[in-house]
Amino acid sequence: MSAPFPFSAIVGQDEMKSALLIAAVDARIGGVMVFGDRGTGKSTAVRALAALLPPIRLVAGSGFNADPDDRGRYACDPVAATGKAVTGAVPFIDLPLGATEDRVVGAMDLEAALTRGEKRFEPGLLARAHRGFLYIDEVNLLDDHLVDLLLDVAASGENVVEREGLSVRHPARFVLVGSGNPEEGELRPQLLDRFGLSVEVRTPGVLAERVEILKRCDAFERTPAEFAAHWHKADAKVLKRIARAKAGLSGIVVPDAVLELASRLCMAVGADGLRGELTLMRAGRALAALEAVGTVAPVHIARVAPMALRHRLRRNVLDETGSTSRIARAVEEVIGG
Repeated sequence: MSAPFPFSAIVGQDEMKSALLIAAVDARIGGVMVFGDRGTGKSTAVRALAALLPPIRLVAGSGFNADPDDRGRYACDPVAATGKAVTGAVPFIDLPLGATEDRVVGAMDLEAALTRGEKRFEPGLLARAHRGFLYIDEVNLLDDHLVDLLLDVAASGENVVEREGLSVRHPARFVLVGSGNPEEGELRPQLLDRFGLSVEVRTPGVLAERVEILKRCDAFERTPAEFAAHWHKADAKVLKRIARAKAGLSGIVVPDAVLELASRLCMAVGADGLRGELTLMRAGRALAALEAVGTVAPVHIARVAPMALRHRLRRNVLDETGSTSRIARAVEEVIGG
């Protein structure tokens, strides 16, 4: 298996990389939706981040990526109770557009039922993505009921299956990343709103960036091991930032004044519900943790505001400047430069 493209070697796309790092620090944010052109490094960035993270402890043979320190939560997996603890890579699951609901959530193991008369649960893609990343390319073309289901599980951290005489409940904590091109179909607003962060990626318009991308892609294709070794030190720094941020996340202080700014900002842009404010708070805290500061400041809220709010704005037919520009104006008015 070839080495993955190094996360630090990705040219540009800073907002997408920041959103992925924030989601990796705090999975409760609810995943990342990436809109943009084809061939702009969306899946490459997600795979690179998953490969960058340190190995996790698993139960050997478990179809649920069971945590050896939490065996009691995997009642539907007999292997979890007695299997040997090993280490393995952080899971990265690519969900195909044609996937059925049974393949996604899991279903009865028909072979065991027909040959041995056993009622066993066959884990689905949600179980395989547990403790890792679930990536959906062209999520706007996926059936709405599947998107709704995925978002429910991503938010709750648990998959519940009630069908065919089965009643199964198992952990399913993962970072959900969806990508799509708006020109090929839009995601319903009520589903889009449930993604924690939304970012926009575009084909680079700077000649020097395009040339640098060509050079790095060519070097990676010709000598992937050497290319990865060259970027190892930079990736190690990113890994240290993530580990330090996750360890210190619970100690980050969010002052009342910053919470008030987040609420005023959501009111200023007309965001429905409270998901926007919750995401601003959590993303601001994760960003502060990544920067190794103990308190969330207004600047952190200003920096995560476009990612947290652009997909939550009501459409204003009298304002065609775009959601990002509307948020920038609101940030200037509420928080200042």
